Amino acid sequence: MLRRMTERVDDLLRFIDRSPTPYHAVAESASRLEAAGYRRLDEGDAWSLAAGDRCYVVRAGGSIAAFEVGSAAPAEAGFRVVGAHTDSPNLRIKPAADVRAHGYHQLAVEPYGGVLLHTWLDRDLSLAGRVTLRSGSGSETRLVDFARPLLRVPNLAIHLYREINSEGLKLNAQRHLAPLLGLGDDAAFVDLLCAELGREGAMVERDDVLAWDLMAYDTQPSTVSGANDEFIHAPRLDNLASSHAGLAALEAAGAGGTAGATRVVVLYDHEEVGSRSTQGAGGTFLADTLSRIAASVGDGDGQALARAISRSWLISADMAHAVHPNYADRHEPGHRPKIGQGPVIKTNANQAYATDAESAGFFAALCAQVDVTPQNFVTRSDLGCGSTIGPISAARVGIRTVDVGNPMLSMHSIREMAGSADVSPMIDVLVEFFRGD
Repeated sequence: MLRRMTERVDDLLRFIDRSPTPYHAVAESASRLEAAGYRRLDEGDAWSLAAGDRCYVVRAGGSIAAFEVGSAAPAEAGFRVVGAHTDSPNLRIKPAADVRAHGYHQLAVEPYGGVLLHTWLDRDLSLAGRVTLRSGSGSETRLVDFARPLLRVPNLAIHLYREINSEGLKLNAQRHLAPLLGLGDDAAFVDLLCAELGREGAMVERDDVLAWDLMAYDTQPSTVSGANDEFIHAPRLDNLASSHAGLAALEAAGAGGTAGATRVVVLYDHEEVGSRSTQGAGGTFLADTLSRIAASVGDGDGQALARAISRSWLISADMAHAVHPNYADRHEPGHRPKIGQGPVIKTNANQAYATDAESAGFFAALCAQVDVTPQNFVTRSDLGCGSTIGPISAARVGIRTVDVGNPMLSMHSIREMAGSADVSPMIDVLVEFFRGD
């Protein structure tokens, strides 16, 4: 058991370090799926599916859905879906990137999502993402990762900001976050980008660079810490840890299963900014995928999808707030999840989470089957509540949904913190979900 837990933690750290952006997370997920026997489908092709087929499909580079067609038609056995997201809060490079002032070369950046801004100061940052290039009469998009320290957002010395410790740090996203790239007489950023693309493939001329989706990330590798390696320190735990859990469970569940249901893992981009995109949970990606599966193996039954959805479940897996020992008063008494104590069921009466009594009970029963005791999280009644893909997917697809996640600290920091002992139990519960009756 301990060896399996250690192997799963190590695999999670590798997954995170290979996934500095949603596009790299999708590429890494696709690589793992293909190694496990899944084949890629294209949304533009006609799909012909049969029981036992293992496939995946990518939308817009940042979202991926993988599935194994069940032994029974979806109309009879439904879908078992695990949903998570590939994106995390960060700093993204603006189209006109170069900023030159006071002898320095900086990059213009825009915060993406609910960034904990001060955590990005004094970190060794790199850049990764995708670049769209001119290609013949059209264009092509390539991934890029500088994979080395390149940028830094320096703090202001205390000698020039004496009041910081008494009044707190106040950052303006426009004026205070532009990272330093070099001194003022160096080459334009696009030239640096072309050189990096040339290192990774064919040479690129600056006039061929049409657009980019590039984001900064922390170069420090993910690691474990604590007196007994109790903790995980890593960027993007929210929500690559849940993405990893879904993929690991899909592989560990093995072929077939007693329920005959079709197993699905869907990992969305753009959750951190509201999911309103073609590849976000507010789009049609999951609905389209489930519809096409149901139609392909439904023997022409025009009601196959609706019948399948009525028999389906979605586990929305997104990291949860652990009780913070220095700010315990910010948590609802009686609902204070602890790191190392297992999966958390997240509930909100106003449907910021999709959990209700039926879906909470369903997940708790799954936990009992693998000797895991779930925790519960409810936010304080006088504080706002974050949300997930759960309510969005539930409304978009009409599927019964529960919101869960592993407990963590430092959520939305450049470097987050979770529990080593929580990795394996979540995977075990999701395996039971895929295998179960």
